[in-house]
Amino acid sequence: MKVLVTGGAGYIGTELVTRLLQNPHTDEVIVYDNLSRHNYNFFLGHNVYDRAANLKVKLTFVNGDLLDTRKLRKYLEGVEVVYHLAAKVITPFMTTDGHFFEQTNNWGTAELVYAIEEMDHIQRVIFTSSTSIYGAAHADDNSLPNPQTIYGFSKLRGEEHVRRLFPKKKTYVIRCGNVYGYNRSMRFDAVINRFMFEANFNRRISIHGNGKQRRAFVHIRTVAEVLAQLLEAELPSDTYNLVEKNLQVLDIVDVLKTIYPDLEFIFVNQHITLREITVDTQLKLDQFVTREREASLLQELEEFKARFSF
Repeated sequence: MKVLVTGGAGYIGTELVTRLLQNPHTDEVIVYDNLSRHNYNFFLGHNVYDRAANLKVKLTFVNGDLLDTRKLRKYLEGVEVVYHLAAKVITPFMTTDGHFFEQTNNWGTAELVYAIEEMDHIQRVIFTSSTSIYGAAHADDNSLPNPQTIYGFSKLRGEEHVRRLFPKKKTYVIRCGNVYGYNRSMRFDAVINRFMFEANFNRRISIHGNGKQRRAFVHIRTVAEVLAQLLEAELPSDTYNLVEKNLQVLDIVDVLKTIYPDLEFIFVNQHITLREITVDTQLKLDQFVTREREASLLQELEEFKARFSF
């Protein structure tokens, strides 16, 4: 099976590609990425063999942009499955620089979908979206989108392009919660990852607002595990949420203080109540895929801490 992963050198992509290379049905993985986040760590550690055949799975990297239609179509030739992970991401609450998000999340996705629609050999498409499209609310798999940020609007527009494929190909839109946890291609702008970095090296973290805002979270390992199963899983084309837990920012701080007893924290604009997004953890997706038993946040962050060099 030949697979193409847009944004495959990124935070989620690095974890996913490792799993795809371990699948005995995968013959080739093409990573199509413009390296806008300078994730050069992706190029280390993918030494994976098909043990049964004693052959190395072919891994190809293409430095390309979604808006480079000619190059994109060239590397989609012969591909059977497309994972579309490429996106401009800062935080789920980002509200500035609309063009920055629209260029990739909306128009880049549109170019990809136009190409896929014309290629019969592409049988399956998996698109990673975000629970930020729900706005400030408690949501479940049946909730209507109500984005309140430029980032959220751009992801929703991307979803609208992808949904055109629903009646034509096996197509899955996966709305991920706030992703956290260690891998080689780290993102330190996501809240838990940023807290871990600041706590480990500064012993001080900054909390925006009063800290009572709640958000939906999912571990990077769970995201990659579920996405990898969608390579072959049988489920109807649809939109699915992927979250594990809803946490207040202060809940995260309590766990960090257990790991770092001397931790200090300061509030920035403590009088402000920030928007929050919570999502039902009883997932429609669980009917079709399996997830490893959820570890506690304390266990996950202790594991994260062990990855730091000092």
